[in-house]
Amino acid sequence: MAARAGPRNLITDVPGILIGQAEDQSGVTGTTVVLAEASAVASVDVRGGAPGSRETELLAPGTLVDRVDAVVLSGGSAFGLDTAAGVMDWLAAAGRGLAVGSAIVPIVPAAILFDLGFPGRIAWTGEPPYHGLGHQAVAVAAGHFALGNAGAGLGARTGRLKGGIGSASLALSDGVMVGAIVAVNSWGAVVRPDCGRFWAADLALVGEIDRQPAIPDAALDPEDFSQCGAAVPGANTTIAVVATDAALDKGGCRRLAIMAQDGLARAIRPVHTPFDGDTVFALATGAGPQVEPAALTRLGHAAADCLARAVMRAVLAAKPLGGVPSWRQRWGSAA
Repeated sequence: MAARAGPRNLITDVPGILIGQAEDQSGVTGTTVVLAEASAVASVDVRGGAPGSRETELLAPGTLVDRVDAVVLSGGSAFGLDTAAGVMDWLAAAGRGLAVGSAIVPIVPAAILFDLGFPGRIAWTGEPPYHGLGHQAVAVAAGHFALGNAGAGLGARTGRLKGGIGSASLALSDGVMVGAIVAVNSWGAVVRPDCGRFWAADLALVGEIDRQPAIPDAALDPEDFSQCGAAVPGANTTIAVVATDAALDKGGCRRLAIMAQDGLARAIRPVHTPFDGDTVFALATGAGPQVEPAALTRLGHAAADCLARAVMRAVLAAKPLGGVPSWRQRWGSAA
């Protein structure tokens, strides 16, 4: 049976996962909140050389807390980490969080990308907007959400192209659902420099992406970085969440996050550079069948492919902004 996406082809095909997004249009920045309707088992894997994150140590195997209430992906560089505080305020008001004696503490890890140098951006005055954006985003969390220039992807770039928010899902033959959401802001390119074909084009499901340009007869130059970004330390990062309804413990989620990082390697070249802070969170809602250790290999492979597809969908959905061209503007006519 051919592989198939879930009904939305979004991470929200995983039962118990909702997405909320909010943007500051003048600041060309935004945030994306992955909300677990009930707390989910979680872990994380960080590969890039310039990460910005909050509560990632909490998710290491062997630490006390194994469940989270939400995960934040945000623009704004280190300022964007305040988004998690806005999400925490909303969750606390809703009575969501870890019970510590008589106190309730929402658990909200976060990762950020750098969008403060986006062309045409108007810098905020006074307090940065991220606390408010977090509150706005989680309050509108739902099953459907925008891709491309939305949420944390509003001010994202990928190499020389406009980046954005992407998502995809995959229904496995054993009934397990896996999904991914990603904010693509990579230094590396998502396309071949000689023709604009997506590196991960062969992983797309039937009809999922635009017709791709043909591969030239001439051999590809392995040192052609012409479609990559400017070498500005700390100015890039691809941040993502993969989720499943399989019943995983924290160690299983950690392995899922590690394997899912391969999806970035399949879709972006080069990846995990000194300029990027590539971070992948993994969530397990536990609503589906128990996954045995051997089956985790298959699940991790599916999560990696799902994340690679989400990267392509982000770039396809992105529109030109601030003089940064979209894939369709630059390469679509070459197909």
